[in-house]
Amino acid sequence: MSGNINETTVLITGAANGIGWATAQLFAGRGCRVAIVDLDGGMATARAEELGSDHLGVQCDVTVEASVREACAKVLDRFNHCSILVNNAGIGDMTVPTLEQDASRFMTILNTHLTGSFLISREIARRMIADNGGAIVNFSSIAAHSGLPGRNAYGAAKAGLIAMTKSMACEWAGHGVRVNAVAPGYVETELVGKLVAGGLLDKERILRRTPMGRMIAPSEIAEAVWFLASPAASAITGAVLNVDAGWQAYGAAGDAFHPKAI
Repeated sequence: MSGNINETTVLITGAANGIGWATAQLFAGRGCRVAIVDLDGGMATARAEELGSDHLGVQCDVTVEASVREACAKVLDRFNHCSILVNNAGIGDMTVPTLEQDASRFMTILNTHLTGSFLISREIARRMIADNGGAIVNFSSIAAHSGLPGRNAYGAAKAGLIAMTKSMACEWAGHGVRVNAVAPGYVETELVGKLVAGGLLDKERILRRTPMGRMIAPSEIAEAVWFLASPAASAITGAVLNVDAGWQAYGAAGDAFHPKAI
């Protein structure tokens, strides 16, 4: 992030909805120029228009190398630099027994989360290195730190993002490019709301397992991204910041949330 925040450009993938959109709103609200990159190009453009004329919406399939190169070129042509990259693009998976999992779907999840983050990071880091610095924030998950039966692809992708974050951080540190990750817990997005309503997620069980006894707001994840991308985190690279209401900290048996505990 540059000294003059109004000269800061941030590229956020998967930013038309959910956590990505909350992050785009926060960065725009604090004076940054935002490039919303999303598979849904029409929605990306509409969201950018909501933020104002200083912002840009670009269609991109992060799993396709040519699409990534084209999208990054459009962002750099418009703004001439990119100070911050947020690799948020991803897709959800369903809990399916391993013996019933489909290889094609497995690879789709890995490619969207892991390959997509690699491709965008590679393209944008070239410009960041040429410009002597920048910050990249990847999205991991609590799924990277523990076993979630039936969610092999998602867990593998998010764990892979942690390893990739650390590798890139070490490789580019000497060029002034910092690479970190956030690992969200259960976030109260529209998608999660639909899963709860459809009986595919047990919200009450999740809340009992979470020490803080609540889900996380998308804006809280956005604040963590802001911190890692900001000068306040100037000595932090290769780190993973858990934003999970205490999920990873809990290791005892039984419920984690005890509202009357002293």
